[in-house]
Amino acid sequence: MLSPQCNAAWAATLQALTHAGVITTPRVREAMEKVDRSHYCQSAASCYEDAPQRIGWGITISAPHMHARALEELEPQLKPGAKILDVGSGSGYLTACIAQMVGPNGVAIGIDHIPDLVEWSRSNVNKDGKQPLVEAGTLELHVRDGFQGYAEKGPYDAIHVGAAPERVPEALKQQLRPGGVLLLPVGPNGG
Repeated sequence: MLSPQCNAAWAATLQALTHAGVITTPRVREAMEKVDRSHYCQSAASCYEDAPQRIGWGITISAPHMHARALEELEPQLKPGAKILDVGSGSGYLTACIAQMVGPNGVAIGIDHIPDLVEWSRSNVNKDGKQPLVEAGTLELHVRDGFQGYAEKGPYDAIHVGAAPERVPEALKQQLRPGGVLLLPVGPNGG
């Protein structure tokens, strides 16, 4: 649950995203309401703005509209009991939202290649009161090379990738279940 002092600001952002048609699915809005973004940003003052926020390690947490868009695109796969891989999980925010959607019989696995960032994301999950999801095995955060995926835990119903490789990584395609969805941006380095 969101803290009372932050609830109004986050509710306003989510309402604006709903009004703009970015959030269209009640399950997506409910998941985003249950994960307090302030625990996943460096600055609580700007954490609810619809803009990316620097979190250290030369990276950002995506803007809320980007998280909403990813959840909306993947919503058909984010069924209770699904297994989802979040590549480039960064702060852990989107992985925690995915865990909310796949429920206690599902699993959301976030991977990132920076050990200190993964440790920080684990502490974010704890600050947000999501430790029960970790203890139940519904939410996992690991250090891994994202473009190699996490084959030992697959196959996956869906894989979300937050970074843009120049081409679709073959390893990720191979880790999808038949009919699974791979959501990632693809483009030239720096493009």
